[in-house]
Amino acid sequence: MHCGKMPPTMLYPLIRKFFFALDAETAHGIGMSGIDFINAAGFSCLVAKKVTACPVDVMGLKFPNPVGLAAGLDKNGDHIDALAKLGFGFIEIGTITPHPQDGNPKPRLFRIPEAQGIINRMGFNNAGVDKLLENVRAAEFPKKGGILGINIGKNATTPIEKAADDYLICLDKVYNDASYVTVNISSPNTKNLRELQKDEALDDLLSQLKARQLQLAEQHGKYVPMALKIAPDLDDEQITAIADALRRHRFDSVIATNTTLSRDGVEGLPNAAETGGLSGKPVFEKSTAVLKKLSVALAGELPIIGVGGIMGGEDAAEKIRAGASLVQFYSGFIYRGPDLVSEVAETLANVMRKAR
Repeated sequence: MHCGKMPPTMLYPLIRKFFFALDAETAHGIGMSGIDFINAAGFSCLVAKKVTACPVDVMGLKFPNPVGLAAGLDKNGDHIDALAKLGFGFIEIGTITPHPQDGNPKPRLFRIPEAQGIINRMGFNNAGVDKLLENVRAAEFPKKGGILGINIGKNATTPIEKAADDYLICLDKVYNDASYVTVNISSPNTKNLRELQKDEALDDLLSQLKARQLQLAEQHGKYVPMALKIAPDLDDEQITAIADALRRHRFDSVIATNTTLSRDGVEGLPNAAETGGLSGKPVFEKSTAVLKKLSVALAGELPIIGVGGIMGGEDAAEKIRAGASLVQFYSGFIYRGPDLVSEVAETLANVMRKAR
């Protein structure tokens, strides 16, 4: 359909002004409904430019372009088709838990516009894995071969020593509907969750998940890859230990990284003292440094998805140069809008063309 003369680049800053005047979580809800409405009305071209094709093969999957939406924006898979229209090469939904949970008390989402940052302490608020699967099965994107990642976590009330049970419940349920499954052990907003990144706990969790993945592959007659999502707040020793564990258990990919507990780059700014994970531009250097070290430690044995602080095409290119095969963003999308998808796709198409 004909979308008129106003370029998408000009439209989003006007919309953003309205959204940024509202409480962040309220704005998020209205914004996602707006994306659904635009899609239903056939006006997606008003907010999104055409995206450059740049096919890549990662984890045995064929991605139309290496630009993905990170988990957290669409926790329950309510908006899959509308988001897909914005040109993403893949979409990751979740984090999902076995049972519905409210998450942490509100307010729990805070913008730091001066630094292009966001702090959240959502706490895996979601409608539960069964509801997410209803939404996935109703969506057209996966039916048409779109790549859909499903990010899984544990319920807040599940004791940490029983965490593996929650991940296995979710893996069993989502396996047949996911293009790949992400195991999230790196959110700072579920008590003790990051303890699962430590040596013995990680070894135990990965070994149980790998065994279940192979059983499910036999049961369903198809192999669904698994990725592990890690934190940026890791020292060199921890990065090496995680890389070794990923190799040992033959995981398919690693996502580097989640949000940070550090407040470097936002000290003294409004909202900077709020507890939770910091994302957006302030996490870029920290997450890219982890990605680089991880890439060296893995020595190309498994692919890395680079996420954290991508606010433009050049940021994404830096993630690829640091060793990532694919990229994802969330906070950049809030600050820049759908325009970021086409900009990153175009930049990466050029970078990858030159690398060939």
